[in-house]
Amino acid sequence: MSLGAYAGATDTGRTRRRNEDSYVVAPPLFCVADGMGGAQAGEVASRLAAAAVEDVVDQGGRSGPERVTSLIQEANRRVYERASVDPTVSGMGTTMTVALLEERGVTIGHVGDSRAYLVRAGVLKQLTEDHSLVNELVKSGKLSREEAEQHPQRSVITRALGTDPDVDVDAFTVDAQPGDLFLICSDGLTSMVDNEEILTLLERNRGDLKGATKSLLTAANRGGGEDNITVVTFEIAPDGADTVAMPAVREDDTLVGQPAVNGAETVENVLAEPEHDSPEARAPVRREPGSRNARTRLVLTMLALLAVAAVLLVWGLVH
Repeated sequence: MSLGAYAGATDTGRTRRRNEDSYVVAPPLFCVADGMGGAQAGEVASRLAAAAVEDVVDQGGRSGPERVTSLIQEANRRVYERASVDPTVSGMGTTMTVALLEERGVTIGHVGDSRAYLVRAGVLKQLTEDHSLVNELVKSGKLSREEAEQHPQRSVITRALGTDPDVDVDAFTVDAQPGDLFLICSDGLTSMVDNEEILTLLERNRGDLKGATKSLLTAANRGGGEDNITVVTFEIAPDGADTVAMPAVREDDTLVGQPAVNGAETVENVLAEPEHDSPEARAPVRREPGSRNARTRLVLTMLALLAVAAVLLVWGLVH
């Protein structure tokens, strides 16, 4: 089993000020992380997590689900420790979905609602199960799939990296076959583009995975672009096709062994801090009721009011 083509791309979307998604394309490792938290905390969380899995991917001894679980646990540890010592990012967290190509197949590790898919013989199959409130309601029979797609709390996740010292990781190995195509993405894609269109765009651009990722970003923005959008694709080389040695340079030659962050298009931009002062970054932000950033803003407002009340109380006691 050999790696074929691969590509990755990310976009801020049409309504968000910042891109809090990060991704890694560093064969044999592929990863998407979707951060959450106030101010810049979400992007800090996703960047830390993405860098962590790449740092430790080659530390040997383990394989399969155990290896991937260890990678994600290390990412969780780094995010949690940073949040514990830095008040400016307290409470931050991130989803994470990892795919690791090994001799026996592709091992998936998963926390949150970023998804992994498999395209085989013209069929798109979701490999991961969302750790989200609406998915729990669907599983319990309280919501239909159609109702879940429109539910005002569909962005609420029940599991994330960085919020606790340990995290429960779903990990499993897929017996991959030549010609299989894997897709990892943040919910900025799946909340805007249905599975049928995702499959159509992937199949239409099967010979150009870079073009496929960009077409998915375009479709998500056309559907509203209400969140950051990140897409990573890779294929198992068909029998007799050219293969890619690992580790390797990303297909568009923009990434050499570093996590790609915030839509960077050059190695220099990948290594630099993200820029937030562009006209696009200053654009007005519209958020869904119940979105992660809206909830964070509400909590911060409540804390500020409590702080003011405490100051007034102390002043009254002194005077």
